[in-house]
Amino acid sequence: MNVAKVKTIVVKATKYIGIGLVVILGLMFLTPIVFSEKLKEEIKKTANKKLAGEMNYSDVDVSFFKHFPSLTLTLNDFKLNGSAPFQKERFINAKEVSFGINLSSLIFGKSINIDEIYLLNSTINIKVTKNGLANYNVYIADKEAPKEIKNGESAAIKLERIEIVNSQLVYDDKSTQVHFDAFGFNYLGKGDLSQDIFDLYSKAKIDKLNILYQNEHYLMNKKVDADLITKININSLSFVFEQNDLMINQLPVDFKGKFDFLKDGYNMDFIINSNNSNLHDLFTAFPPKYITWLSKTEIKGKTDLLLTLKGKYIESKKIAPDLNLDFKIREGFVNYNKSAFPVSNLNLDLSTKLPSLNPDLLIVNTKKLDLTINKDYIKSNFYVKGIQTPEINATFDSKIDLEKLNKALGIPDIELKGTLAAKGTAKGKFDNKNSIFPVTNANISLKNGYIKTEFYPNAITNIKILTTVKNQKGTFKDLKIILKPAELTFEGKPIFITANLSDFDDLTYDIKAKGILNISRIYKVFSQKGLDVDGSIKANLVLKGKQSDAEKGNYSKLHNKGILELRNILIATEYLPKKFLIKEGIFKINQDKMSFNNFLAAYGQSDFRMNGYLQNVFNFVTTNKGILRGSFTLNSNYINADEFMSQTQVNTTNPTTANSETKPTSPTTGVIIIPNNLDLHFQANAQKVNFNELTLNQAKGTMSMKKGKLTMQNTGFNRIGCAVTMDANYHATTPETAFFDYAIKANDFDIKKAYNEIKTFREMASAAEKAQGIIALEYKLKGRLNANMEPIYPSLVGNGIVSVKDIKMYGMKMFNIVAKKTGKGEMKNPELSKVQIKSSIKNNIITLERFKFKFAGFRPRIEGTTSLDGRLNIKMRLGLPPLGILGIPMIITGNKDNPKVKIGRKSEDLEETKDSIQ
Repeated sequence: MNVAKVKTIVVKATKYIGIGLVVILGLMFLTPIVFSEKLKEEIKKTANKKLAGEMNYSDVDVSFFKHFPSLTLTLNDFKLNGSAPFQKERFINAKEVSFGINLSSLIFGKSINIDEIYLLNSTINIKVTKNGLANYNVYIADKEAPKEIKNGESAAIKLERIEIVNSQLVYDDKSTQVHFDAFGFNYLGKGDLSQDIFDLYSKAKIDKLNILYQNEHYLMNKKVDADLITKININSLSFVFEQNDLMINQLPVDFKGKFDFLKDGYNMDFIINSNNSNLHDLFTAFPPKYITWLSKTEIKGKTDLLLTLKGKYIESKKIAPDLNLDFKIREGFVNYNKSAFPVSNLNLDLSTKLPSLNPDLLIVNTKKLDLTINKDYIKSNFYVKGIQTPEINATFDSKIDLEKLNKALGIPDIELKGTLAAKGTAKGKFDNKNSIFPVTNANISLKNGYIKTEFYPNAITNIKILTTVKNQKGTFKDLKIILKPAELTFEGKPIFITANLSDFDDLTYDIKAKGILNISRIYKVFSQKGLDVDGSIKANLVLKGKQSDAEKGNYSKLHNKGILELRNILIATEYLPKKFLIKEGIFKINQDKMSFNNFLAAYGQSDFRMNGYLQNVFNFVTTNKGILRGSFTLNSNYINADEFMSQTQVNTTNPTTANSETKPTSPTTGVIIIPNNLDLHFQANAQKVNFNELTLNQAKGTMSMKKGKLTMQNTGFNRIGCAVTMDANYHATTPETAFFDYAIKANDFDIKKAYNEIKTFREMASAAEKAQGIIALEYKLKGRLNANMEPIYPSLVGNGIVSVKDIKMYGMKMFNIVAKKTGKGEMKNPELSKVQIKSSIKNNIITLERFKFKFAGFRPRIEGTTSLDGRLNIKMRLGLPPLGILGIPMIITGNKDNPKVKIGRKSEDLEETKDSIQ
């Protein structure tokens, strides 16, 4: 072929190619113009038919050149609200949203298929309620596949590509308490999303990722680069993560697993793996506070990480998955701020298992934890199984300069010094209840110790500790702890302690302590700013003896002597809701007895001055064993007993239903609990006592606490101008329930004052509302109290006498109706004098024995029953003047607010309400 022919062929080919390109370009320009109106119309139809959320946009562009070579319809300034219940909140807000159009469906089809979606500069807010309702359910899918395509059918979404560029994604799921933010979010996903089961191939890059669970930060400002393959089953809501290569900052992570939605929970099988990674890269994935530390720290070494979460999570059935973590560090090197003595040879082999996410089943197995600093070293391994009664297997051997360790690791906010040497082993179970202690042989010493924190300008110095712990048989009886010596200096004042403790079943002790400790200042050394306690302790003690000798009264075998001075000490105990303040206390210790000399204390609004003694103090405080015995004279200006009630949150009875224990109310305070291990006696005198809306004046008597019971004898007080004497017993069985019994005698008190000022009297004697006069009371009563320290009426059992001296009854509905029925108007406001009314209480019923009185020539005789909630079954005979030989029999029923009177003798007994606890 000659050159001329070749030129001709080339020219023709170029011509045809040029013409073809011109035609293609022409079509690319003309097609959007030709089909523009059709596309806009289809988008409107799709939005109206397929979207549950409100959609808005400024204008529409159709072009091949936005996302070449795809033909795309672009909505500018796009806004889409969420589905119910988030219809008024923005789901997607984007500068541009483009929809890729399938050309064959556009030209030849009767419907338009959308197979690509592009979002540019968007903000995506995904929200899920506590009940699992999500705002992203905006696309209304067909209920069933159409058999044929009809004219005018709107566009169908059959996605094969999703691309998100330079966007922000916020996910807030209240049902799982998971929240994450992704800033600078770029995503490309490919797959046939129109199928029920499909593979989604994804690439994602995130400039900043934040992940929170239950408001706790787990990742903050992390950079993520991910290459993912996920198999999705729409029918079963199942996700299989087949290949997920992640890069979190500089840490490579392989993520595989499975996640299924169940009817009442989730089924999970996650594996997160990072093998042979750089130790430095691991720290780049940590929270922000470690990043600041990392910028000043040289880190070397290799690490392996394997985290698995497998099993079902069903909250209603208390089912949770198993969590396992394996973590290794090899040949680690850490040097903070160019320390002269870095940490090297750091080796860690840690395995942690948490079956069913239950802390009581936790297993921590540290097979190795070793490091060196110059010639110093730490070598250890330990195994712990369980929390309540842990099984322990530990070995440790160290000789370390704490100052070098502190500087090499850059431990923040604390300055440490001193040489710590420790060597020992511990193997076995710790079970305090059954007196089991691991077999242990350990020696620990600290020389030239020093502690200083950012919270207080002065350090604790000259710390010296030499401790030996031995236990060869694995029991509390064989346990020996020797502390010789323990010394420290704080605020220029030295403190010395030596101790030799053995046989913790029957503690044998030999302790010497001397020095002054300022509690408030030493607290500040370790506390956060804004928190404070006050007080100081001065000690000069020698304690030597055996627990059993103190308990049996073999005081001659004890050698306990010394003085302990306390000032402004706050004490917190599980038995009391408030802190107990010892303003001033000088304690003289002699054998097992601690004498109190003008002990001044306060609790809430209450004040106390005590003199007396305690026995078995040391054993009680150190081992919580034995009985704390004591006898005191107690004087107080004011005691608010309500402040001693425990803060237990319980459902209790509704006082408006006669304390029937049938209706729950809001959380309450709880009864006063007397500890079982107290045997204390008080001769008490209080100027004023407040208890459950009662104010008692000039209260005095003998009170004892023993075996969880409170006993009061010969107790007297003044109430409503009346002298009252009482004996009582009280015992709390749970934080919600207490039993009581008392015998009370009150002479000549004003019934009107009693009704106005005493809540219990109002509830039990409601008929006295409009009465006036003087009565006396002698009564015995026992029963239960609820968590508001109120009597539970069905539990009350008692009997006694009310002596009426001179009473006028005004406006009682019962006597008004009697007067109306009998035509005897004088009966409206009867007067009683010198009448004894005997009654008894049981099963919510008050039984009145027959009593008579004279009034205006009439001789009424009354007997019957009333209930504590106001029901009536009273029999009355109205003896007529002059001698009452003739009378009118009547039955009074109904209730105190609406009594019903009928002539006759027949009546029905009131229904009893028995106590739920006998």
